[in-house]
Amino acid sequence: MADLIKNYMSISSSLLLLLITSIFLLQTLLSRRARRERLPPSPLRLPIIGHLHLLGPILHQTFHKLSTNYGPLIHIYVGSVPCVIASSVDMAKEFLKTHELSFSSRPVSAAVHYLSFGSADFFFASYGPYWKFMKKVSMSQLLGGRTLEQLQHVRREEIHQFLRTLLLKSNDGKDRVNVHAELIRLTNNVITRLTMNRRCSELDNDAEQIRELVEEVVELTGKFNLSDFIWLCKYLDLQGIRKRFEVARAKYDTMIEKIIKEHEEDKKKWMRGGEAAKDVLHNLLDLSGDNDNDNDATAIKLSREHIKAFILDLLIAGTHTSAITVEWALAQLINNGHVLEKAREEIDEIIGKKRIVEESDIPKLPYLQAIVKETLRLHPAGPVVIRESDEDCTVGGYHIPAKTRLFVNVWAIGRDPQHWEKPLEFNPDRFIDDRLSKVDVRGQHFHFLPFGSGRRGCTGTTLALQVVQTTLATLIQCFDFKIMGDDTNAKVDMKEGEGVTLPRAHPLNFTPVPRIHLLPILN
Repeated sequence: MADLIKNYMSISSSLLLLLITSIFLLQTLLSRRARRERLPPSPLRLPIIGHLHLLGPILHQTFHKLSTNYGPLIHIYVGSVPCVIASSVDMAKEFLKTHELSFSSRPVSAAVHYLSFGSADFFFASYGPYWKFMKKVSMSQLLGGRTLEQLQHVRREEIHQFLRTLLLKSNDGKDRVNVHAELIRLTNNVITRLTMNRRCSELDNDAEQIRELVEEVVELTGKFNLSDFIWLCKYLDLQGIRKRFEVARAKYDTMIEKIIKEHEEDKKKWMRGGEAAKDVLHNLLDLSGDNDNDNDATAIKLSREHIKAFILDLLIAGTHTSAITVEWALAQLINNGHVLEKAREEIDEIIGKKRIVEESDIPKLPYLQAIVKETLRLHPAGPVVIRESDEDCTVGGYHIPAKTRLFVNVWAIGRDPQHWEKPLEFNPDRFIDDRLSKVDVRGQHFHFLPFGSGRRGCTGTTLALQVVQTTLATLIQCFDFKIMGDDTNAKVDMKEGEGVTLPRAHPLNFTPVPRIHLLPILN
């Protein structure tokens, strides 16, 4: 028995030694290759998993820690997928402007590929004819100024309904409200009405159906899937994710097919007796059957799958990002009472208390706009811009191979002390200052990239700003916010949660206390 144990320990020691030697040799070979190709600096890489052992649950925070040790441009392997992380203004400009064409594609995960009907998705489409056509029609017809102006009444009605809900739930200041849930409901209703002319509560008489679906899809598309990154697991579903997105797509397909058929019936009625106001889905159906497109060399014939994928893009992108931005702004205002008071003074002076802030009032409220900018600087809804290289190129003197995944850490750049004075302080006044007053959110200034930059910057920026700024302004105007009873010194926890859209670790809850007579105005 003793000899058996002795032999077992000897074999185990030999295997351990072999494993350590293999890792050392592999690391040596990889280091030589990196020096030969002049790849960016990189931490120690392990076989199979690459640098997965270094990544925490909140990616932008992990990337920031790595960049403080290895520099503004580093090279890592997430499993077997090569990646570069850019964490400075200069590197962001190199990738997103100087070498923009080389990084104009987005990587597609298994969940995204399946949920977006294969290659039908616009948001993740490769940079080519289909993407260019959809970008063009999105900016001119689907999400352009004229369409958004025609549907302005939708946003106003939903914000007023949101205010009514808070007023009812305030119950003389006794009940705490889950503001996160109410904001998600608001933005969901705005997007579903803009896209399908439906409120969530009207979809199959089930108010939770579309919200639950969006929540599920957001989780699935942002969840780390071993099959996407480790080649040994490519055809395995170890986490059960594939089964979940199959169920989610079937659910979405049933719902959207029903709504498309109803829109097609609308079109037949309009052909017989005049047109009513069109939503985004009506416009997409028009594009899919537009004979005029046959004479346009750049036009793409839209399939049913293209339409379904585009609507899903809008539901996902338009719901969570806007709601979370308003939630972060409210949390910062509660913790910075002097900023909240200054914003109220501006609104009371310009708007008064006898009517509710409208979208058309926002240009007259520069401090309100500064609050939104400062919120987006500290809490960008897309904390990491993700791209993929289409070709080999040289950036910052380093070789970047084709099919390398790019992560631009927008969150870290917005907190860079080289470009922001007291970067961790919530100070909207910085955007009133002459030096920063002209800094725009649309990606022209590379130290401030809340909506990305360039060709693949966010298509829905205008809509997002309209919803965020007007919603926040009405909340500031209409309510006081009580966190813990009568404790005026209570602070909101500002910890970040896991997810691709920078959620809060703990949903915001407060008691809304009306500060103006809302009922006569809302009725």
